[in-house]
Amino acid sequence: MTEIAATYLAHMGEDMDVADAARVSFAKKAEGYSDEGNHKLIAYLAREGHIAPFGHCYLRFHVKAPIYVARQLVKHQYMRMSEVSRRYVKSDPEFYVPHTWRAAADDVKQGSVGVARSQYFPTQYMLQAQHEATSRYKKMLQQGICAEQARMILPVNVFTEWWWSGSLDAFADMCNLRCKPDTQHETRLVADEISAEVQKLFPVAWKALTNGE
Repeated sequence: MTEIAATYLAHMGEDMDVADAARVSFAKKAEGYSDEGNHKLIAYLAREGHIAPFGHCYLRFHVKAPIYVARQLVKHQYMRMSEVSRRYVKSDPEFYVPHTWRAAADDVKQGSVGVARSQYFPTQYMLQAQHEATSRYKKMLQQGICAEQARMILPVNVFTEWWWSGSLDAFADMCNLRCKPDTQHETRLVADEISAEVQKLFPVAWKALTNGE
């Protein structure tokens, strides 16, 4: 079964670049200060909302997730997204099927709570629907229908892929929202993987931007 995944591609910068960017106004560099002093400066910048120095560090990921997850995540500002397009790609679609179906929450308009009573039948409904959609999608292409229209028959649990790039602070804003336990599970899977990777690359700055979480 195809799974949701966020894969690290590249990054620019390191923790001390944040300190350097903050000190450039004084024509000074982080190398003239102790690690403790630089770490305190980075924490101060994040705490007081002086975000510009974090923007000089950049990251890029390759994300694979169902369309409905991608459309949630693309709402985040100041991030660049370049996505696979089924206007051009005609490969067999892959589908996301959740391991567990969640129950609807009674006290909110959206969201979920706990495990749904029915697990077997929703999976069967989805498998049948995606099999039918794939079959008709292929037939439409064989009948000469253009890919940009044939794709309309595919459901929103079909996987898409994209490059996702942004500054360190932009990814922190996304993860601060999407890593919370009350956010949609599937978007949290993407955010958690990204957060784990960024923490390795920018341990000091990431802790400061995400309140140590």
